[in-house]
Amino acid sequence: MSLLPRSGRLAWWGTAWLRGHVGPDDLLDGVLGGADEDEPERDTAHVVLGDTGPESLLLELAAARNRGADGVGATFPAFGDPVGLRGPREFAAAAIEAGEAALLLGAGIGLVPQTVGRAVEWSPYPVDRRPPPDLGEADRGLRTALLAAAQALADLDVARWRPEVADELHDLRTAVPLAAPPGTPARCVELAGRALHLAAVVDLALEDDGGAISAAEAAARRSALAPLERASRHALTAACSPDGWPPPS
Repeated sequence: MSLLPRSGRLAWWGTAWLRGHVGPDDLLDGVLGGADEDEPERDTAHVVLGDTGPESLLLELAAARNRGADGVGATFPAFGDPVGLRGPREFAAAAIEAGEAALLLGAGIGLVPQTVGRAVEWSPYPVDRRPPPDLGEADRGLRTALLAAAQALADLDVARWRPEVADELHDLRTAVPLAAPPGTPARCVELAGRALHLAAVVDLALEDDGGAISAAEAAARRSALAPLERASRHALTAACSPDGWPPPS
């Protein structure tokens, strides 16, 4: 579970709690990164920074529910690509700097995380209502970007400098296994797993310049992977945004 970014965990488990699918203990375990307290990557605490000091994340969610929140969405923006954001500027800038944020949908509040040791502090911001991310469009975009990246890297002889990258790119179905709370659409769990897998492939491919014989070739490889990195963030945003999920069957 800890493989899902913190804003994604808050989106899935916060939404499940707001909709009555899980209890407070399950919510906190999910947000922290799993029920095993000895897990090395599990967070120790999540708090929301208030005017009088740190406050409980659970109390913040309860207050948001009283203000009309019916779900928690996530966004994974980057400089030049503010996916999942609408504003205002201060919140968008903080979210882009962090690379992620959570939105308390219906309450007009955005939360931006900052890691402090193994704890996480969420800074609240007023936010504008955003258009719901399009799940189908994000899924198609990820598949299209993957095929284009695989072809471009094949032309650059990716198998010679990163054979493991070539292998990973050829399976459209490979996904990071994720635990999700009740009420999370299976399609979203699968899409998030594929997005995380392909983001990891991009990171692996960009660890160094491999067998690049020139700066131009290294730049060509980065250019080939940039659309896939962008599509992975868009897919993860859509998978972690209940405002764009299909209605329950």
